[in-house]
Amino acid sequence: MISYEITKRIIDIFGSIILIVFFLPVIIAAAIAIKFTSKGPVLADTPKRVGKGGRPFYTYKFRTMIVNAHDLLKTDPKFKKIYRELRNSGNYKLKNDPRITPIGKILRKHSIDEVPQLLNVLKGEMSLVGPRPYYADELEVQQKKYPGTDKYVKQMLTAKPGVTGFWQVSGRSNVNFDKRIRMDAYYARKKSLILDILILLKTPWVMVSGKGAA
Repeated sequence: MISYEITKRIIDIFGSIILIVFFLPVIIAAAIAIKFTSKGPVLADTPKRVGKGGRPFYTYKFRTMIVNAHDLLKTDPKFKKIYRELRNSGNYKLKNDPRITPIGKILRKHSIDEVPQLLNVLKGEMSLVGPRPYYADELEVQQKKYPGTDKYVKQMLTAKPGVTGFWQVSGRSNVNFDKRIRMDAYYARKKSLILDILILLKTPWVMVSGKGAA
């Protein structure tokens, strides 16, 4: 009998290829819109994320913010207030973030900014379905804010991060870290192709509706 991991990898390879072809017009349109409406590269210049087993990797995402947004959040005095808000909140995104470009708001609302992550899936760094690919410093801060979540983080890191996932179709940015990491840990423990299929079936509606986006 073929194992869950092998079956999941086969689905990831063929699924990502099909989705890249399907989304190709959207990918081209998004790239053109980003290039002609704001200065900077088409893809986001974000730090590495934490992958399966704690291995760091770069995620491919369309740029939805001003250039160097991640570093400016920590170094530019005008972003001091939102940096403090981000660290103190249980969410990983801020509502009305001034760093987000006009086109970026549209891309984020419908999760179009995450479509390039299909390349990470092809490379084997991510899966179509899995936990969110967190930043290392984000995990560090949130575990201090929510004591006792470290065991869920360890469980979550036993699975590849996903382009979509359990909590993404259950509230997206509206779900705080303590609840989100429990959901990610549950998914990692479950190892269920049926759950993967259910999540994939829910994802298109989440993208179209933009519910819970920030």
